[in-house]
Formats: sequence, C-alpha cells, structure tokens
Amino acid sequence: MSQLETPLFTGLLEHIKKNPVQFHIPGHKKGAGMDPEFRSFIGENALAMDLINISPLDDLHHPRGMIKRAQELAAEAFGADYTFFSVQGTSGAIMTMVMSVAGPGDKIIVPRNVHKSVMSAIVFSGATPIFIHPEIDKELGISHGITPQAVEKALRQHPDAKGVLVINPTYFGIAGDLKKIVDIAHAYGVPVLVDEAHGVHIHFHERLPLSAMQAGADMAATSVHKLGGSLTQSSILNVREGLVSAKHVQAILSMLTTTSTSYLLLASLDVARKQLATKGRELIDNAIRLADWTRRQINEIPYLYCVGEEILGTEAVYDYDPTKLIISVKELGLTGHDAEQWLREAFNIEVELSDLYNILCIITPGDSEREAGLLVEALRRLSAQFSHQAEEGVKPKVLLPDIPALALTPRDAFYAETEVVPFRESAGRIIAEFVMVYPPGIPIFIPGEIITEENLNYIETNLAAGLPVQGPEDDTLQTLRVIKEHKPIW
Repeated sequence: MSQLETPLFTGLLEHIKKNPVQFHIPGHKKGAGMDPEFRSFIGENALAMDLINISPLDDLHHPRGMIKRAQELAAEAFGADYTFFSVQGTSGAIMTMVMSVAGPGDKIIVPRNVHKSVMSAIVFSGATPIFIHPEIDKELGISHGITPQAVEKALRQHPDAKGVLVINPTYFGIAGDLKKIVDIAHAYGVPVLVDEAHGVHIHFHERLPLSAMQAGADMAATSVHKLGGSLTQSSILNVREGLVSAKHVQAILSMLTTTSTSYLLLASLDVARKQLATKGRELIDNAIRLADWTRRQINEIPYLYCVGEEILGTEAVYDYDPTKLIISVKELGLTGHDAEQWLREAFNIEVELSDLYNILCIITPGDSEREAGLLVEALRRLSAQFSHQAEEGVKPKVLLPDIPALALTPRDAFYAETEVVPFRESAGRIIAEFVMVYPPGIPIFIPGEIITEENLNYIETNLAAGLPVQGPEDDTLQTLRVIKEHKPIW
C-alpha cells in the first residue's frame, strides 16, 4: 500500500468532476438552494463535496470501496489491525470503546480524571466504574497519569474487570508508562482502551510519548482533528484484534453514528493520514523546535513558568509532549482565566484552555515563528502589567477537588427518581447529573457520587473565576438534581 494514495478524497473529486444531476440529499444541491451569503463564504468546492452515501461513494456503515481502502491505509499508518473513521468526534469513538467491552453490571477500570464521554458511555452501558486516582500535581493544580502499580492493584482486587481505560497523553500532554500498564493488563487477560484524543501526532515522532498502538493497546480513540490536520469532529478508532473483536467494535460504532455521514469530514481524515504518514515526522519536528524555543523565551519572563522535561521522574509523569505549553500564571496573582481574557482583549490571542492557575497553548505544524513571537511578546507585557501583584505576594492557593465516594452506579443514579435541591443544601446527597469545567471536560461530580462541601466550594471558586462550569440542568447552578430520599412511614 502506498501512503501517498488518497482513495477517498480522489474518488470524491472524480465524482464531482462528472457533475451528476442530484435528486438526492443534501437539499442545498451543491449550494444552489442555500443562503447566498453563506454559500459565497464557504465556497463552491466545499459545497460540491458535501455529499451523501450514494452507491458510487461507498458507505461508512458498510464500507466496501473507497472508504474501506482509506481505512486500511490509516490502519497501516497507525500500526493497527483495523482503523474506523468517526464523524462523531473522539467522544463517539471513546463511547464505542467502552460499550464494546462493558455491559450492564460489568466493571471497567478508569482514571477519575476521564473525559465526560467515558462517563456518558458508562451510563449508557450500565457498567460499574472502578476508579483509579490519578497523580495530582499540587504546584500546577492539574491531574497527571495513572501508575502501573495502581493498575496492578485494581486488577488484583477486580480481576473480573472487562477493560482498563488509560488517558495517553492527558490534555496537558503528560503520559504515564503505557507500555507497562498494557503488559500488566494483558497478563490478566484484560484489554486496554486508550483515550488518545490529544495524541494523534505522537505515533509519528520518536521524541514524543509512545502511541497506543506502539505500546500494544487493544483500542485507541484518536482525535485527528485536534493535532493531525483534519476537520473538526473527525477522528479515528484504532483496533488491535485478540482481546477485542473488530467486527463487534464496528457494529457498536455504527449504532452511535449518524447515517448522514459527512464526506467533508471523511475526506479530511484521508488527506490528514497521508500527510502524517509521509511528512509527519518533518512537520512535527519543526513544531517541537518551535515549542522548545517558545518555552525557553517564556521561562525568561519574570513570574511565569512554562513546564518542561524537569517535570518528568515518576511513572505517572513518565513522558510528556513538548508541543503543549503549560504556562503557570499564579505567581502574578492571576487566574488562568484572567490571563486568557487579558490575552484576548489586549493581543487578540486565543488559548486552548485556562484553569484556576494555568493557560495551555498548543504548537502545531500550522504555527510559525510569527505566532510564537506574538505569544512571547504578549506574555512579556502581561508580566510587566501585573508584576506589582507578584511583588506584593499576591498568589492564589492551589485548590484541588476531592474525589467523591461513589454510592450508586452512574446509570442507576442517572435514571433514579430525583428531586432538585438548593446548591448549598446538597452536601451529603447523591448527585444525579454531571458537573464539570469544560474544557477539559473532567467531571467534578458524576451521577452516583456523594456531594461534598469541599467540592461545592471548588465549584464556586471556578464560577467566581469566570470558568465555564457545565453539566447541570440548572445552568445558573443555584440548584442541583439529586437522588430523591424517601422518609420512613411511621
């Protein structure tokens, strides 16, 4: 197979050149039936490629032609036995992984700092999560990876678990010792599922952490759109057969996937794979060099700290992705949200995320010295403007959320009889909804956990800082939905 091929993209272009008369959806008919202003902005080529799964174009739900060939090329590029394209983002691929191995009552071992899609899949499947506490960085105020020792302990206590889910790397680019975790789980005959949302590029450069397939994992949900050059919402699911069945995985993914699949998204996956496979190392090498330069410049700015390889040294922080710039601003007496807003208003710079103590900036092959220089100059100005706070000793205390106790399975809690109570009167009750800060989408509470006073305080701290707390039905967070308590009848 030649990685220079783009069977899906090329096949679509050939179909478009034929200019067939379309008596099928989408109803805009190459843009002719669309609002003219939007049509003009999007362009004729994109609208011509907005097609549907008619016979000549194959079908993602039962691929036999150009989509099948494109997925086979992707499997070869990523070292998988099978690769499936996802137009439901990596969230859809993650939900597929969980629901492929775990059903009602089954146990699945997961880090507590998982993305909300993992917990959604656990609710849908009826599985019981066995939580592993991730290593917490008390200086940065973020969660890292899980250790092989913690996985070994969990499997000793729960050898009947149907899977182990690992985040590799985390949103912040931190990776644990995935190879050792895979070896431990496989010794118990348990498959390893990897949330690789933030690591599509790591497979293509030796300086980056091991990818899921390189480490021998059984499945990996990988966001090609985040760092690999495809369009937003396009991802892949890599599968290694043995402990899981690729046909079963494909059936679950099909159940979770729209039948109106976007050929724009699918074609972008095809060409992104080609670029990663043929030019990926060179492009990523340039991005790493640019990130290293940017990190050095930031670390020369007073009161700012950009994390580097000095963070390594434990099995939970076994490796890291240098293209992720974790920039701590707490020495300036600012929250990450303060810094994000200031960069937006003063320099028209948008960051990937902010939290109470940090901002996260991502360097990709789409960046140049110009963008990196603008970021460095903006951060110099930020430091100069707020240095008086640092000199006065204004520095926020690092506050970390508790890991609440799980009293009910998430599914039982989600579908239980519930009631709404005032936010401040909810401590001690069992929550029936999700509460999280997004991004990164790691739940503070999941259905079935016991609400703690400390985590209510943590939520209020995030709200006061302007961070996006999401999940509850009441988006004002004046109330929370909890399991209804029935008083005894005397």
